[in-house]
Amino acid sequence: MAQALADGTLSAPWFGALRLATASAFFAVCAWTVRPSAAVPFTGSLAARDVLGAGLCMAVYNLAFFAGIGTIGVALGTAVALGSGPIWAGLLQAVLHRHRPSAAWWLGTLVAVCGGVLMTLGSATQVTGRGASGILLCLLSGLSYAAYSLLNQRMARAAPASTITFRAFGVAAAIALPAAWMTGGAPTCTGADLVAVAYTGIVTAGLPYLLFSLALRHITPATGVTLALCEPVVAFALSVGVLGERPGGSAYLGLLLVVFGVLCVVRQELAGHRPKGRSADERDRMLAAESSGGSRTV
Repeated sequence: MAQALADGTLSAPWFGALRLATASAFFAVCAWTVRPSAAVPFTGSLAARDVLGAGLCMAVYNLAFFAGIGTIGVALGTAVALGSGPIWAGLLQAVLHRHRPSAAWWLGTLVAVCGGVLMTLGSATQVTGRGASGILLCLLSGLSYAAYSLLNQRMARAAPASTITFRAFGVAAAIALPAAWMTGGAPTCTGADLVAVAYTGIVTAGLPYLLFSLALRHITPATGVTLALCEPVVAFALSVGVLGERPGGSAYLGLLLVVFGVLCVVRQELAGHRPKGRSADERDRMLAAESSGGSRTV
């Protein structure tokens, strides 16, 4: 949306690459000013494979997403990328971590994904496309985002969130900037484009991904990716309130489905962290002990 409000002279690959570079600079400032927390010990270095893997995933996520929406349109591309992310995350978590999400999690996620698709497509004026290549790119974008989330959670055990995001986004920017140069040559931009890049790099990437890394210490990566489906809810509200768009009824139905599905996932996540109660046999033994003790005192 910020790119749409700017002049639009900056190409999509350069916009994505400069967004990553801006976010990386933001994380560098945070890492320099925030000391490691005593609750999360910092060993001095992260595993190089995790940092490189997370940076590669973030670079592929941005490059594939912008290339995909350039082929099949913003609406359909966003729906495929964001909608496939939670499903990829659930599958990766089950295969790599041997932690299969519950049936209630899958139900809430699928409801939220369907709602996100309805909301994204219902608020679009038109959908353009040339074929399967754009859809495959957006599916690759969703897979990369899910893989980044799993790597991010593993790194969160070794370093503060600001350090994690700084190193991962630094690698991503180092990959995306040369790629943007090779595909589009030297960038041409205006002051409005730079303002839009700064806004998306700090407000829509810097702060959210910093909070996302903090949240992954307490929730599963699959749930974190599902909660990211709230992003189209915010975009939907801004498109109506700021851009003055008038989406159809299916978009509002999708909004309700996203909210309902995310609430189901949140409830399931909270239930997983709630201490388990005593079994029925344990309660019976406690009641029997209390009654026998009470008869002796009488």
